[in-house]
Amino acid sequence: MTLKVYNTLSREKEEFQPVGGKRRVGMYVCGPTVYDHCHVGHARSYIAFDVIRRYLEYKGYAVTYIQNFTDVDDKIIARAKELGIHPLELSKKYIKSYFDDMKELNVKRASYHPLASELIPEMIEVIETLIKKGHAYEVNGSVYFSVDSARDKFGQLTHQKLEDMLDGARVEVDENKRNPKDFALWKRAKRGEISWQSPWGRGRPGWHIECSTMANTYIGETLDIHGGGMDLIFPHHESEILQAESATGKKFAKYWLHNGFININKEKMSKSLGNFFTIKEILKEFDPMVLRFFLVNTHYRREIEFSKEALEEAGRAFQRLTTFRRKLEELLNGKEEDTFVSFQSEESQNHPEFQKVEEFKKGFINEMDDDFNTRGAIAVLFEMVAEGNKFLSSIKDYSSTELGVVKYYAEVFDQFFSVLGLKWKEERKTEEKELISSLLSILLSLRNRAREKKDWKTADEIRERLKKLGIALEDDGMKTIWRFVTK
Repeated sequence: MTLKVYNTLSREKEEFQPVGGKRRVGMYVCGPTVYDHCHVGHARSYIAFDVIRRYLEYKGYAVTYIQNFTDVDDKIIARAKELGIHPLELSKKYIKSYFDDMKELNVKRASYHPLASELIPEMIEVIETLIKKGHAYEVNGSVYFSVDSARDKFGQLTHQKLEDMLDGARVEVDENKRNPKDFALWKRAKRGEISWQSPWGRGRPGWHIECSTMANTYIGETLDIHGGGMDLIFPHHESEILQAESATGKKFAKYWLHNGFININKEKMSKSLGNFFTIKEILKEFDPMVLRFFLVNTHYRREIEFSKEALEEAGRAFQRLTTFRRKLEELLNGKEEDTFVSFQSEESQNHPEFQKVEEFKKGFINEMDDDFNTRGAIAVLFEMVAEGNKFLSSIKDYSSTELGVVKYYAEVFDQFFSVLGLKWKEERKTEEKELISSLLSILLSLRNRAREKKDWKTADEIRERLKKLGIALEDDGMKTIWRFVTK
């Protein structure tokens, strides 16, 4: 099956063919406006496009992935003024916060993370081009895009005509505009605001010109993929199309991909509504991989109803997957390669169980080829785990061939997890590991003494209290093994 993606432009699934038919993909995703910590809605978008990027790379595409930071914006200026600091100092703080959150969630860094403040000359150049071509006009030091000059390009994503859009709907109202639907390309600076010199006086760029300029600067005149949340379709993405295509005369992006919202009580999670949880707040209670699993377990275009109960359920499901992978690891741990037949050998590949794993791999790829259907792909993963557990429980003494099949289960499982950006191993700092190990040694010693004295009440109490802290104990005779469990 070939990869098909749902294109907001056509409202259909289309076979994915990069511009020029090559194995290179230029992908631009709108990044955050950095005036506060990211919330779970942001995590949903950046994880969704991280998976899309990972799958494209898994399929053999060389992906140039661009995700910007909007570090020049009205909200940043207002917040910085409240705090009495420079706007770029504020944005720098929250860019670091973003990277900290994304590292926890295993979101890969983009190929480039351009800052709007660093491409002001390029934006001015595009605005000058638009004025020369009759698509923009200057009034009192501000420059506006004339939507009437590009009526034929309007509504590509909303599929609405210009006259059907309400005046002022999500577009700043300004009496200087020729048409209420016109939008700012350059804003004249108010006294004391951050600003740059331009042919029209001191000012700063509008939001829309920032993204289209950064995308064209880093990828070229036509992008393969432009992505973002559904809330960006209008006015942001529609405005990007008008600017870019009017300036270059070329198609701005071939495929437009948009992720669905995170809802709380059926309302979109957003800072403006005040109904949001920051990523940092959630990660105080839940493992980062549980949050990531919760988000990828829904197709990226679907809405997600968020609740801590749903996260707890996701944690239990995720633990079933990681428990299986640890079983495989325990079977293979310490065994030399020459003690089992490689899963790449003909002997292993002729084993019936090997063929089943091959079918699961095909099923996973088929689901992901269907517009990155992570929900279906995870269902295949659970089927593989169920079959794998049956296989493991049916064997008492593993032959070298069967160990080769176990190795293949582990290999394919890790491929699936890598595409989804999930990790089954806990990664903790060395100092934390040493401290935890030392403290647990003391507790396990006390528990073993209680067991020797047949003080089962104390032994069980220690087990239960550790379980609440996310540590499971498994007794094998008088030997006890501990491991972290996912909340």
